[in-house]
Amino acid sequence: MTEKSLDNKDRAILAILQHDATQPIAEIANQVHLSTTACWKRIQRLQQSGVIKRQVCLLDRHKIDAGITVFVSIRTNRHEPQWLDEFAQGVSAFPEVVEFYRLAGETDYLLKVVVPDIAGFDRVYKKLIRTVDLYDVSSSFCMEEIKYTTAMPLDHY
Repeated sequence: MTEKSLDNKDRAILAILQHDATQPIAEIANQVHLSTTACWKRIQRLQQSGVIKRQVCLLDRHKIDAGITVFVSIRTNRHEPQWLDEFAQGVSAFPEVVEFYRLAGETDYLLKVVVPDIAGFDRVYKKLIRTVDLYDVSSSFCMEEIKYTTAMPLDHY
């Protein structure tokens, strides 16, 4: 299934689930004007096709003592597959790294790290630089979160 094969009912279901995946199927069906069975079948199809990857619980990071967000930009002069595998495995094992991207441009990799305090970030930093040989590591501390969402845009096509 591709995004182009999603119809308006699928998009409406996905919008509801992105906002609150705990809603009973009967309520979702009522909101999108489908029978409960038809709605359930659509959700099953969206799950089986991988459009819905998983359903999770979002936590308030401040209430679980993870209030500091740090964006870590990494440059390397190593671009061999073995180096990347070692780096990716090492960084992926850090629970504090909640997002990890390979980029095109001046920065090779970008990490989003959440920690309770500066000392927590220092521990992550020290583990990071021991993982593999890195050319440059630059960290930016988030002062204010202006927009945060996990919802994907559904009306752009």
